[in-house]
Amino acid sequence: MTVTDLVAALRETRGFRHKTDIAGVMSSLARYVPSNDSSDSVAMGDDCAAIADGDSHLLFAIEGLVSDFVRDMPWFAGYSSVMVNVSDIYAMGGRPIAVVDALWSNGLHAADDVLAGMAAASSVYGVPIVGGHSNTRSDQAQLAVAILGRANKLLSSFNARPGDRLMMAVDLRGAFEDPYPFWNASVGAPAARLRADLELLPMLAESGLCDAAKDISMAGALGTALMLLECSSMGASIDLSRLPSPPGHDRLRWLSAFPSFGFVMSVREEHAAQVERLFVERELACAVIGTVDASRKVVLHEGSESAELWNFNDDAFIVGR
Repeated sequence: MTVTDLVAALRETRGFRHKTDIAGVMSSLARYVPSNDSSDSVAMGDDCAAIADGDSHLLFAIEGLVSDFVRDMPWFAGYSSVMVNVSDIYAMGGRPIAVVDALWSNGLHAADDVLAGMAAASSVYGVPIVGGHSNTRSDQAQLAVAILGRANKLLSSFNARPGDRLMMAVDLRGAFEDPYPFWNASVGAPAARLRADLELLPMLAESGLCDAAKDISMAGALGTALMLLECSSMGASIDLSRLPSPPGHDRLRWLSAFPSFGFVMSVREEHAAQVERLFVERELACAVIGTVDASRKVVLHEGSESAELWNFNDDAFIVGR
């Protein structure tokens, strides 16, 4: 697959299509919500809403699970609903406080596996489930989970700068959850290790080593990089050969993967080596994958080949116009 072919294939993936839908939702919402130009307004596009609260920020986020996932893999869907929210909080430099859920099922028995998965993730990550909403008389399974956290210093999608090193960190000690593009390096891993791995993110924020990050979502590593760069009004040149990846897997599938632990960061050049070392010391893969620039274009390179993945001057990815 050439780089041009890869770009075309990525644009047709479910993850990319779901993310580009966000731009339309945000544009529609903007028609009904008055603009807020005050300094304490909440920017749209980060992994969490960051709400100033004294010298820190409250973090508030929600994740909805696609219905076929909840129907076909209820335990792992429940587990993932907590796990991905926890990742959103850490991606912002915060630490989670608690989650609540909204669950629909056709009978109480049909909700058992979802609830068991949520409880398992709650225990592993040390984040209590403190309430929510349930409807066990629904004609189909649906699940959404919201989370509250707190950050002393923020990591944000709006802080990338020209000259930054674009970095990817991911836990490769996992496997795909067939048939979905979920790279699971969480279930069965030691809880203490998982929590300590995530603690790297607020440590980076609080030490000043990084101020721009995003967790790798269903749009994969490159789609997540697009979201971060668009929020910062930046572009980048990305070297495909430098992206950390597990051996023996189809490249398009890996680049479409939603890992249980995965982050894209924009790091000042002088801090990149230290940031990489901190992840590698915990046996996590981490590498510089590109350089941020002011072009508002994202170009992929591999050897002598190159292709434009996205041009924000022409098309929004998630930020509505």
